[in-house]
Amino acid sequence: MIDFQGEKKASPQAEDFSGRRRFVMIFMMSCMAILVGRAVDLQVLNKQFLKDQGDMRQVDDVSVSAYRGMIKDRNGEPLAISTPVQSIWVNPRELKSAPKDRVRQMEKLLGLSDGKITGLLKEDSNRQFAYIARRVNPGYADQVKELKLPGVFFEREFKRFYPTGGVSAHLVGFTNVDDIGQEGLEAGYEKVLKGIPGSKRVIRDGRRRIIDDIESIKEPVSGKNLDLSIDQRIQYLAYRELQLAVEKHKAKSGTLVVLDAKNGEVLAAVSQPSFNPNTRKNLKESLYRNRAMMDVFEPGSTVKPFVVAAALDGGYVHPGEVFETNGMLRVGRRLVRDVHNYGTMTLTEVLKKSSNVAVSQMALKMPPKYFWGLYDKLGFGKVTGAGFPGEVSGSLLDYDKWHVFEQATLSFGYGLNVTALQLARAYTALADDGILHSVSLLKRDEDEDMRRVFSTKTARRVRMMMESVIMKDGTAYEARVDGYRVAGKTGTAKKAGPGGYLDKTYQAVFAGMAPASDPRLVIVVMIDEPSAGQYYGGVVSAPVFSKVMAGALRVLGVAPDKEDTMPILLTQKPS
Repeated sequence: MIDFQGEKKASPQAEDFSGRRRFVMIFMMSCMAILVGRAVDLQVLNKQFLKDQGDMRQVDDVSVSAYRGMIKDRNGEPLAISTPVQSIWVNPRELKSAPKDRVRQMEKLLGLSDGKITGLLKEDSNRQFAYIARRVNPGYADQVKELKLPGVFFEREFKRFYPTGGVSAHLVGFTNVDDIGQEGLEAGYEKVLKGIPGSKRVIRDGRRRIIDDIESIKEPVSGKNLDLSIDQRIQYLAYRELQLAVEKHKAKSGTLVVLDAKNGEVLAAVSQPSFNPNTRKNLKESLYRNRAMMDVFEPGSTVKPFVVAAALDGGYVHPGEVFETNGMLRVGRRLVRDVHNYGTMTLTEVLKKSSNVAVSQMALKMPPKYFWGLYDKLGFGKVTGAGFPGEVSGSLLDYDKWHVFEQATLSFGYGLNVTALQLARAYTALADDGILHSVSLLKRDEDEDMRRVFSTKTARRVRMMMESVIMKDGTAYEARVDGYRVAGKTGTAKKAGPGGYLDKTYQAVFAGMAPASDPRLVIVVMIDEPSAGQYYGGVVSAPVFSKVMAGALRVLGVAPDKEDTMPILLTQKPS
């Protein structure tokens, strides 16, 4: 375009483009100036502030505790459960600024010794973490929270609780402060019960407190429940009666086992003295032992029914055979003696009067290998496989190392070491018509590992002989149970010690079953070192058997098989 003077002028479009370009340049320069200024502010002027803010907010991955599986009895009653609790830890460097009176108040709430936390704060160190209380009752933890002390923090954990206390303590066991099984089935089934911890991502502040959850990384997997074969009703009954017997006879200890004669389930297993797994302060380690599965003893005359059964099954004696005892029997250079001279005895009388001489004569008729094979088949000298940690095998000397006198004494329970559980298991072979059952602490319907040891005919015949032991002129009249036929055998063995058998120190044993016509239960009772005057198995242990068996049969609803001995209930005549 040309004006009137002939000069060339810029077009409006060109002027508009030039203006926009200047605007964009100025805007970009301004942004750059702002960014540079902000960078200088952040990296130079406010460097410490940002560092502090970064330290206050940290992303962290933390573990999420898994719920430990329950231990329950056969009817679903809890024997061990986990409850959520709080553990309390402190940062000593921060807690130093807290009022001393409130620190002492926290010590009192948590049951800590006076000045414990104060002593921790006086330590000359840079320590920033210390537990002051683990697995605290939530009520106490809430009271500590209300104090609002700086440097005090809380962590969610689980605490194991045992509702039955000492009744099942030896069997169930307990966990430590980190909820790891230490004794009993808690330790034996640790992998099953413990579960798998999870994890989550959180934001912590400068005091290491969790201020927000970001995400769940892995969900915790709860442990599996353990369903035991134990019937807590029978367990309590056995615990109470055994405790009373140990106290009455001033005994050192005692143990009692109840087995289901039809499938080998352990319905009760108790030991005395006991302990409370919920409060274990200042407790001796010796009290933790499950004596039913970890302590051995010589079974004494309780093995005589097995000798009679083996001799009958092997054809070494016949049912009508009689034995001349004369009160003693010379075996090699030594003598086997009876308490009295019983004279001529039938097989039934041998068990009824518990003749050492007669069973020795039977044992010496059998080849050592055959006799040893009987005890081996019954499970003596081997662990039962019940699944209890630390279970012992007892001892059974190989037959090729026997002398003739040892073969004789083995027939009445000397030179053989068994646990109460082993002896009870062996009695299932007589109770279930010759079938020996495996034993289980876990609930099951059938025994897949049962095997025949005696013929049905022999087992029933010996069981009938054992009923005579419970008669008035037998050795265990105190074992009778009103309304039921009972078969059993007493055992009174001298206790072995360094250098030989101890003088006037005994172990009183009774093993039996009921109802004898078709046994449902087998019970073994062993009282160690009764010292109140009486020490015979028929006087010390048989009454315990009677009370526990009577109660257990009622609990299970087992029908009586001897109704003529049931107590008569008198009712008032209507007026």
